[in-house]
Amino acid sequence: MTLRWALADSWTMTLRALSHWARQPGLVIMGLTFPLLLLVMFAYLLGAGITVPGGGDYREFLVPGVFAVTMFFGLEATMTAVNADAARGVTERFRSMPMASSAVVAGRSAADMLFSVAGLAVLVGAGLLVGWQWNEGLGNALHAFALLLLLRFAFIWVGIYLGLVVKGQESLATVQILVWPFAALSSTFTSTEHMPGWLGTIADWNPLSATLNATRELFGNPGFGGDSWIAQHGELMAVVWPLAIVAVFFPLSVRAYRALGS
Repeated sequence: MTLRWALADSWTMTLRALSHWARQPGLVIMGLTFPLLLLVMFAYLLGAGITVPGGGDYREFLVPGVFAVTMFFGLEATMTAVNADAARGVTERFRSMPMASSAVVAGRSAADMLFSVAGLAVLVGAGLLVGWQWNEGLGNALHAFALLLLLRFAFIWVGIYLGLVVKGQESLATVQILVWPFAALSSTFTSTEHMPGWLGTIADWNPLSATLNATRELFGNPGFGGDSWIAQHGELMAVVWPLAIVAVFFPLSVRAYRALGS
């Protein structure tokens, strides 16, 4: 009975988030449009000057990178929404209501996952339009999409934690700015082989690069692999990294949520 109530409360909070998007379609359109702009900019404006190690079409290299970086950038939306509720006292009011204590964060994570699935579907359509395709069968492609969503799920908890602990718009903006260097220091837009050795090693160990190595291989797109251990075990690390992130930030999020108002 307790589990059923918790699930019902979580679904109610999910519907709350979805209703906010329904009333503010501009935010939804912007969230879906920004990754498309990245795709078009790199595919048509900058891609001609970027080579793929071992040869291959840069657009097939690029599209999985845009998939992954979109899953990562989603933490900004999560962080902003959670922070806004906490700053306005909405989260504190929910805590005082007769509802499951996990419902607020569980509902937020479920809503963000639904939005991510929709966003990924839009990006897949856009990728097909610019010439990208998967070449290793539908089963491997679905496996790759599952790894991308696992990455998004992991960073949801990073976003929830930061949204609960960051205070003030200035601090929030600082965190949002720092998201970009993390995304750029990976194999998202160019191969780590083009970077200085020490920088390439750091980029190879970026969780985004691990997911990208795995998904590019599963899609049959160019740019995966390499001589390093991390490059040779991309699929393994595409699971290990998200699970490690959840293992760290899920309990931190729970602790931060319980500490609100104390």
